Amino acid sequence: MPAVRGEGMRGLAVFISDIRNCKSKEAEIKRINKELANIRNKFKGDKTLDGYQKKKYVCKLLFIFLLGHDIDFGHMEAVNLLSSNKYSEKQIGYLFISVLMNANSDLMKLIIQSIKNDLNSRNPIHVNLALQCIANIGSREMAETFGNEIPRLLVTGDTIDVVKQSAALCLLRLYREMPDLTPSNEFTSRIIHLLNDQHMGVVTAAVSLINSLVNRNPDEYKGCISSAVSRLSRIVTASYTDLQDYTYYFVPAPWLSVKLLRLLQNYPPPEDAGVRGRLNECLETILNKAQEPLKSKKVQHSNAKNAILFEAISLIIHMDNEPNLLVRACNQLGQFLQHRETNLRYLALESMCLLATSEFSHEAVKKHQDTVINALKTERDVSVRQRAVDLLYAMCDKTNAEEIVAEMLSYLETADYSIREEMVLKVAILAEKYASDYSWYVDVILNLIRIAGDYVSEEVWYRVIQIVINREDVQGYAAKTVFEALQAPACHENMVKVAGYILGEFGNLIAGDQRSSPSIQFKLLNSKYHLCSVATRSLLLTTYIKFINLFPEIKDEIQTVLKNHTNIRSADAEIQQRTVEYLQLSQIASSEVLATVLEEMPPFPERESSILASLKKKKPGMTSDKVKRSNFAASANASSNLSTDLLGLNTTTNATGVDYPNTTQTQNNSNLLVDLFGDSTTTTAAPAANGINGGNVKDVIHSNEECIQKLLLKNNGIVFENSLIQIGLKSEYKQNLGRISIFYGNKTNDSFLEFLPTITCPDLLDLNLNIQVKPVENVIEKGAQVSQSLNVECVDHFAILPKLVVQFVINNVPHKFDLQLPITINKFFEPTSMNSEQFFQRWKNLNNPGQESQKIFKSNYPIDGESNKSKLIGFGFQLLENVDPNPENFVCAAIFHSRKVQVGCLLRLEPNKQAQMYRLTIRSSKDVTSARLCELLQDLF
Repeated sequence: MPAVRGEGMRGLAVFISDIRNCKSKEAEIKRINKELANIRNKFKGDKTLDGYQKKKYVCKLLFIFLLGHDIDFGHMEAVNLLSSNKYSEKQIGYLFISVLMNANSDLMKLIIQSIKNDLNSRNPIHVNLALQCIANIGSREMAETFGNEIPRLLVTGDTIDVVKQSAALCLLRLYREMPDLTPSNEFTSRIIHLLNDQHMGVVTAAVSLINSLVNRNPDEYKGCISSAVSRLSRIVTASYTDLQDYTYYFVPAPWLSVKLLRLLQNYPPPEDAGVRGRLNECLETILNKAQEPLKSKKVQHSNAKNAILFEAISLIIHMDNEPNLLVRACNQLGQFLQHRETNLRYLALESMCLLATSEFSHEAVKKHQDTVINALKTERDVSVRQRAVDLLYAMCDKTNAEEIVAEMLSYLETADYSIREEMVLKVAILAEKYASDYSWYVDVILNLIRIAGDYVSEEVWYRVIQIVINREDVQGYAAKTVFEALQAPACHENMVKVAGYILGEFGNLIAGDQRSSPSIQFKLLNSKYHLCSVATRSLLLTTYIKFINLFPEIKDEIQTVLKNHTNIRSADAEIQQRTVEYLQLSQIASSEVLATVLEEMPPFPERESSILASLKKKKPGMTSDKVKRSNFAASANASSNLSTDLLGLNTTTNATGVDYPNTTQTQNNSNLLVDLFGDSTTTTAAPAANGINGGNVKDVIHSNEECIQKLLLKNNGIVFENSLIQIGLKSEYKQNLGRISIFYGNKTNDSFLEFLPTITCPDLLDLNLNIQVKPVENVIEKGAQVSQSLNVECVDHFAILPKLVVQFVINNVPHKFDLQLPITINKFFEPTSMNSEQFFQRWKNLNNPGQESQKIFKSNYPIDGESNKSKLIGFGFQLLENVDPNPENFVCAAIFHSRKVQVGCLLRLEPNKQAQMYRLTIRSSKDVTSARLCELLQDLF
């Protein structure tokens, strides 16, 4: 806001004074309304207003707006001020437009023309005002209009420094608004050359701009590396007098230094030896200056100095090629671990986590182990304690694993609740990864369950069971340990699950000791039975039937428990079913049959640890992988991944009829499209007991018809899958248009040759469905995935689904699959809302012959209200609540969109639970629509 004193703006000064002197809100509003009325009359009635008066009144409007009142006039007067040659008037006009003008205003064309005039002006002040306005509005229209003009201002030789600085910042603002706006290649080298400019303000703005451009086109701006290193070197070696105007509390150009260091982190270490040596000298100088005594006790001085230091350390970690610098950085960070500033301790721990992953600095990080452990125990800030846990996890190796795990277990008893679950995962991973003796691993996991049982996820106790099953040398010890743990007065339910599973498999290994005889094992487990949840009791029932096979002498004792009313007549269906089936099995099956059905679990296939996968999902940024592979590649190569034994996220296990609770028969071990579709969830497989119908699932084949029916209700999913190929689909629709991506995944270890997908549709001949198909590569490498894009337009009603014919050759054997694509008329539905009166009025109007289609049919599934709601909503209808007089009925409405017509569709679904029947009635203005919808919906219910 310009100065308000003096003759020029006296009216504004008086108005502001009046507002400040108001003693109540009502008085203020009254004074503002009076002023608004006066300004409105002046703008409407006085045609002789000069620039000064317009400026004064526009200033008043700005002030009123800043007080929180809406302004709906004065915009044209502000636009008129832009054509003034006086700086103060033009400034107020641009200020009003930047603050109050909507990007979609009708006056925007006039504003753009005024901005163009000012950009071409020879007055740099006017050019600056125009650039500031463009940046403040920052609309897409501004970006498209001036995106090519501003770079010319930026690199023109006769442009003054202040305008260059504004042009760089303005271009950066527009680039953020519209990322596809990038300067043409002719400007690349000249923009990079701005790093050598003499004006530090221009350089600072240029670095911010280049940093954003590099994120989009790193190769194009690779030439900035040498210029950035050169400029950084000049700043780091500069004295106070060299950059006096840009020195902040004795630190030369700290903001520019940080930006340059951050820019260099977008690239690998410089290839040129001279540039690399100069950069290393800069980093060494920064580390040396960090050890010098502070020149000022002001907090601003230490903040500026530390900002550069931490950014330099980040660059050292990023390059990861200079052992000397990495060790020095580690030592420098170690000095901050006990600093009185909480933020510095946090940043030091966070940076050391990254240093711990480098082979050059890992040992240096380990020297600070005691300090980090002490921080874990004494730190008051929970976020710093969490970083300490991360650092202990990162610095752990074979030499210090037992000590770190013990310390983390000790701290876990008093740890903050927000970090317990993550700590449990990390302790479990470290115990498994560095276990030289698996009895130690079992002890650690059982201690985890004892100390933090509520925070032990299923992956953790699944994992210990799988390791015990896969290692014979630890099975007896595990059985003995869980038996002893069960004897504790307070025993967590997860401990009961682990004990039940392990004793059911290996209880015979400790049955020779009288203190752990079969009867005592059974009584100890049964004493916990009534204190557990349904899932745990189901698991214990499976343990009991296993005991009948292992210990025939306690068969009668177990059968007595199974016959108990709380089991055989349980209100829970799962408990009752297991009890009845297990009791019958124990009564009629011979010992040979029981031994076959209830034999021990086979070893689990070796896969990536599910606990590690869970931690990566919880904290994806903490993964140490240098190269992040896609989920598809990870799945395709998983068969050869032997880094850890046992379960991964999509393990194919020996599924059996007699299973423990929460067991899941997983999909084929290459569930390729799970991560592509947000509505799919990967299920971690729980351990399953071996027995009935055991066998490996090697070739999962999905029926295409079954997949099509499922995809009636959703837009993403699998269209077809067998042992060779997986075909998935991801789509989105809006009115009569659709955009579809089809993903073809090669699940084999050989390439697909002559790969040719063809899409045809009989209705295409009638031009009822228009599909544009993008070609796809004719070779798909092993374990690879390609996508194909489709654009679909619904021209008119259609009934026949498009066909997808996929052909390819593998190992000189041709393959061909004739499939259907789930493009049905309901995909072009738009849900529409209406009240009861509107619905039944339209329902009555659609009573002409051919406008109604009705089907009465028997239910294919148990009638469930919530399930029916989900199906109707997923189909594309709007569910209308409280419309039908009968609350059991379902009433829906939608509009079918095509290029030629829009058809309203009304639906009424009347279930009869006693007869397990449905009456489905659909009315629309087109009989073909009603009939086709009835056919599609009947199969869903």
